[in-house]
Amino acid sequence: MDPKRKAITAAVVGTALGVGGLVVVAMPATAGDAPVLPQISAEELVQSTLNAKPSAFDGKVKVSNDLGLPQVGGALPGVSALDVDSAQVSTDGAGKSKISLTEGSSQQTIVRNGQTVWEYNSKDNSATKITVPAELAKEHQNKGEAVDPATVASELLGKVRESSTIAVDGTASVANRAAYELVLTPKPTERTLLREIRVAIDDQTRMPLRVTVLANGTSAPAFEASFSEINFAAQPASNFEFTPPKGAKVTEKAPEIEPKDRELAERAKSEIKVVGDGWDTAITGKIPADALAKAGEAKDEQGRQVDPKALLTRFAKPVSGAWGSGWLVTTKVGTGVLTDDGRYAAGAVPEQVLFEALAAK
Repeated sequence: MDPKRKAITAAVVGTALGVGGLVVVAMPATAGDAPVLPQISAEELVQSTLNAKPSAFDGKVKVSNDLGLPQVGGALPGVSALDVDSAQVSTDGAGKSKISLTEGSSQQTIVRNGQTVWEYNSKDNSATKITVPAELAKEHQNKGEAVDPATVASELLGKVRESSTIAVDGTASVANRAAYELVLTPKPTERTLLREIRVAIDDQTRMPLRVTVLANGTSAPAFEASFSEINFAAQPASNFEFTPPKGAKVTEKAPEIEPKDRELAERAKSEIKVVGDGWDTAITGKIPADALAKAGEAKDEQGRQVDPKALLTRFAKPVSGAWGSGWLVTTKVGTGVLTDDGRYAAGAVPEQVLFEALAAK
């Protein structure tokens, strides 16, 4: 698939599905007696976690998806990424990283080393070498792609701490390391589908090892991602080098952003509006007509043409109100609305909150 078309389609799908970073959670990775650690206040634990410096490490993350997503098979590009079973993550703590995602018998590897990014897919034995222009590398140097709980937890803490009741709920052993259990519960005024967020924070490094998000009305996490193994140590330079396997089909490219595509992205960005804050935040915006047209030209993971409206009738329900009409997608942890005229709203909130956000001037 054309990378630009795939990116636009993924953005539309991500908006429809809802809550972005608020869907990563975890289950206990080890059992046994809780470790004994010095007492610490919730605020001190939060602050020390946000202030912690990135560490070099190599670890394995276990992933399980029970988000309640619609069963669309391979019809939506990018949705299969949510079916990852596990991930091996390595970083030097200064920008170099290697991520290997396992799904069934296949594996996708992404190695980032300065301006060079390798992407390898074992399913078809193909590798792509991307040389990122210096100006783009600088622009995105702090926007690394991470699947570990640490990145997610830090983002969550920054977004919902002010609208939460925060407490330290004992200790836990995660990946054979002692950790504090931090619990964030939405204040009574917050309208959200989420019941609580639990973060297991490493006693020594203050790095989150496990993040658990529980939805209202369910006893088990909707999704889990937790370190089952982790080693804090300097990583060898060879970890961030990649040599394509024998027989691999190798493609080299240097990404270029065409003026029209940059204008399209800036236009979409200018339409984004944040309504509310904390747990009941909703994101609204409008998808440019050009982007909708390109999404309509998308193909599924088997290369077949995708009919966006036909897909919506399969996994979304029609809704309407003072804001107009459109389609509603509901999961255990979030909702999303895509209107007939290309507007959207999404969040970890009940549908009424989205309808109000769409109607807001």
